[in-house]
Amino acid sequence: MPTESAKLHKFPVYAPDKVEKGTLEKRFEVRSRHLAGVAPKIAAGIIQVGGMLVTPESVESDTAKKQATGSILIVQAESLNQVREMIESDIYYTSGVWDNEKIVISPFLPATPFPN
Repeated sequence: MPTESAKLHKFPVYAPDKVEKGTLEKRFEVRSRHLAGVAPKIAAGIIQVGGMLVTPESVESDTAKKQATGSILIVQAESLNQVREMIESDIYYTSGVWDNEKIVISPFLPATPFPN
């Protein structure tokens, strides 16, 4: 995605899951394809932070059932359009896990350094 001389920017991505019945099952059905698709982007430093958003009850104890509500990522890229294209090609987008109408991608100017 990035070229050598390009200025790279950070873009947080908020991708909530759909609330329709069966979305959680679909998420886990296509999860291995999602992880395979993002692995090279993580290795290349394009996706700098990523993970699953869960309900508050999901973290109340170690044994609590993890209930996904969406995904959050911080992507490093030249442009918002590059990030949008990456998100729109993800299996969570194309299979209907993410609520495509509610995805938010925004430029971000960090005030603190990113951890290594």
